[in-house]
Amino acid sequence: MTVPRFHHGPNAKPERGFTLMELIIATTIMSILTLMALPLARVTIQREKEKELRQALWEMRDAIDRYKDAADLNMFQTKVDAQHYPPTLEELTKGIEAQGGKKIRFLRSIPVDPMTKSKEWGMRSMQDDPDSDSWGGQSVFDVYTKSEGTALDGTKYKDW
Repeated sequence: MTVPRFHHGPNAKPERGFTLMELIIATTIMSILTLMALPLARVTIQREKEKELRQALWEMRDAIDRYKDAADLNMFQTKVDAQHYPPTLEELTKGIEAQGGKKIRFLRSIPVDPMTKSKEWGMRSMQDDPDSDSWGGQSVFDVYTKSEGTALDGTKYKDW
């Protein structure tokens, strides 16, 4: 019968692996770092959504302005009470028949609101109050998000 030999002394090889205390300390440090990273990740995600919201609002407002400019140049007919603004957001995507038979589109599609994850946007016509939450229906002068959330800078998203 052979007896296992234990290596002690100057030629001994150290045993591989971690002690229980080293594992506890490493786990604690990893937990602290993870807890510190979570708020930063949330802020980064919110900042990205805010950037997407600003882009979507800019795209739609630009399309509304281009529609009005084309209507002001009498490139097509609009409703009398619309003051040359589009009747709906869908009108910007489906296009309108201009003089000469050419179809003009102002938006490829209505963007998704990153805050509500919907294509439903709040709208105001020229006749509506600037801070109105209800759309009069005459035309689309402006758009806003229906989100009740607050931005990182403290402003309400629906006020953008």
